[in-house]
Amino acid sequence: MPIDKKIKMVQAIQEELNACSVAVATDFRGLSGTSMAELRGFLRSRGLKYKVVKNTLAHRAAAGTTRAEIFGQLVDGPTGIVFGYGDPTIAAKGLEEFIRTFRSPLIVRNAVMDGNLLMPREVSALASLPTKDVLLASLLGQIQAPIYGLVNVLSAPLRGLITVLQRRVEQG
Repeated sequence: MPIDKKIKMVQAIQEELNACSVAVATDFRGLSGTSMAELRGFLRSRGLKYKVVKNTLAHRAAAGTTRAEIFGQLVDGPTGIVFGYGDPTIAAKGLEEFIRTFRSPLIVRNAVMDGNLLMPREVSALASLPTKDVLLASLLGQIQAPIYGLVNVLSAPLRGLITVLQRRVEQG
C-alpha cells in the first residue's frame, strides 16, 4: 500500500517533468551536505530546481508523463535532477559553472530535452551555446544589416551635397 508521502513525491516529480523544458540527471556521489546546499542555492538563483529522486518513484512519476521511456534512461543509481524552465541552455550552463567554480565532484549523466535523450557531451555542448536572447539579438542584427546598408547608400549623395554646401558657406 503506497504511503501518502510517496504519492505526493511522485506527483511533485510529475509536475516538474510536465513543466520543465529540460531535465538533467546528475550523479551526486561525493558531495557533502554543505556542497549540496550550495548547489541548490546556486541553481535556485538561476531559476532552476534540483531534486534528489528515488529511482522507483522517478519511474512511477515518468509513467504518468509523455517522456516515460526517455526519462527512465536518466535514473540509474544515486540521481539528482536539475529541472530547467524556458531556455534549456541555462540549466546546462548553471551545472557547468557550479562544477567549475566549486571544483565539485558532481557528474552530469544525461538529459531530456524536447523528448530527446542527450548524452553528457551533448549537455556540455548545450552549455557552450549562447542563450536564446543572445541568439535572437544576433539574428535580428543580421536581418537589419542589409537595411542599414541600403539606408547608408541612399543617403550618401544627400550627405555629400550637404557637406559641399557647408564647405562653400565656410569659404564664402
